[in-house]
Formats: sequence, C-alpha cells, structure tokens
Amino acid sequence: MSWSPPRSTPVLIVPGLRNSGPGHWQTLWQASKPDWERVMQRDWERPGAVAWLAALDARVSECTSPPVLVGHSLGAIAIVKWAAIRRGKAAGAFLVAPADVEAFACPSELRPFAPIPRRPIPFPVHVVASHDDPYVTPTRAAEFARGWGAAFTDIGAAGHINPDSGHGAWPEGRALLDVLLARVAAAARP
Repeated sequence: MSWSPPRSTPVLIVPGLRNSGPGHWQTLWQASKPDWERVMQRDWERPGAVAWLAALDARVSECTSPPVLVGHSLGAIAIVKWAAIRRGKAAGAFLVAPADVEAFACPSELRPFAPIPRRPIPFPVHVVASHDDPYVTPTRAAEFARGWGAAFTDIGAAGHINPDSGHGAWPEGRALLDVLLARVAAAARP
C-alpha cells in the first residue's frame, strides 16, 4: 500500500494537452484516491496559456491548504509558469515529461506556453523524464530541473511516460510521488 498525505494536503492532478484518458496514470492514480482532484480546462484541444493558468490558479485557491500538484507534459509546464507568477502557493509539484514548448519541433498549439521559466520554484519539486520522449530531450529536461531547483529522475527509455509508452498505473512513478508527498508532510510538521 502506498503512502498518502494527511487530509490537510490536497493533491491536484494537472493533465496536459487533450486531458489524460482512462488508461493514463494520472487518471488511475486519481481513481485510487477519491480525495485527489483534477484541474479541469475549458478547452483541452486548443490550450491557451492565460486560460489554463487561470483555471489552475482558481483551483489552487479553492484548496483549504497548499496542494501538491501532479503534472504531465503541458500540465507540468503550466504548473511551472503558474509557480513563476504565484510564488509559494503550493506545497510541492511532481512534474512528469515536461513538454519543451520552446523546441523547434514543438506543436504550434503548445507554443503560447513559451518561454519556460528557469528560476527556482519555492516549494519542493521532482521532475521525471525519459531518454526517448518525443516532446523533450533528456538534456533539456535535466536543464529545466536544475533551473527549477528540482530533484530529477531519468527513467531511461520510457517515451512520453503515458499509456502509448506502456505507462498505465505506473507504480514506479507512484513510488517517486510518495517520496515527494512524505517530504511535503515532514516539512509541514511543527
């Protein structure tokens, strides 16, 4: 059984482009924890940076205490951009396969999220990336993590760390998140 944060620490799932479908680890994790909630977007197909950041900010402001944010792909970048604006409003962030919205090959619908902030994030952050993600190189993912002051885990050849690359429930990722949740809980103790 995996560790769960105290009820006072909300967990918000922050999907990327097109939301996370029924077999995605974000959806499966959320289904296993009924008190975990998802940040919903008005338009999952045509992401707008202003609207997505506003939705994230509104959902965080509804939490009774600073949440841990669990982002994938464009959701991870939305969290980073939000953190650059709303410093210190979260308890932690778990950022998986952050999409490089500055890359030449980046899909045009993701470009409004550029530039990617590079300054330290004022709460604990863990970045997880792979060697063969089509949306971020391992070098760029490691650079992002350094700039954000984040812990970094390279999980090898794992694609975009989604169902298409064989990552359904992804228990190894859940174990990494549990380490971050424990760190957040320890920091919250008086």
